Amino acid sequence: MDTFHVLAEPRRRRVVELLARRGRLSASQICHEFDVTPQAISQHLRVLREAHVLRMEKSAQRRLYTFDPRSMDPIQAWTADMAKLWQDRLDRLDKTLREEAA
Repeated sequence: MDTFHVLAEPRRRRVVELLARRGRLSASQICHEFDVTPQAISQHLRVLREAHVLRMEKSAQRRLYTFDPRSMDPIQAWTADMAKLWQDRLDRLDKTLREEAA
C-alpha cells in the first residue's frame, strides 16, 4: 500500500507521530489518545502495519506497536526530488533575470 495514501488519513498520521515521539506503545495506550472506538483505532493500526509503517509484537495479551522510520524513505525521496526540481527551476529563472538585466 502506498505510504502517501496511508498517511493521508489524519488519525493515522497522529498515531505515527505519537509512536515516533513516545516509542513503543500498546494498542490500549494508543486508543486512550483518541476519541473514537477501540475498533476504529484497531483498523487504523492494521492499515499502518500492513503498509509497514508500524511494527507490532505480541507480549502475552498485549500488542505493542513501534514506528518504523524506514517507512518514510519514499516520502523523503519524493520531497527531495521536488525540492531539487524547484531549486533547478528557480536557478534557471535567476540566471535568465540576471542575463536580461545585464
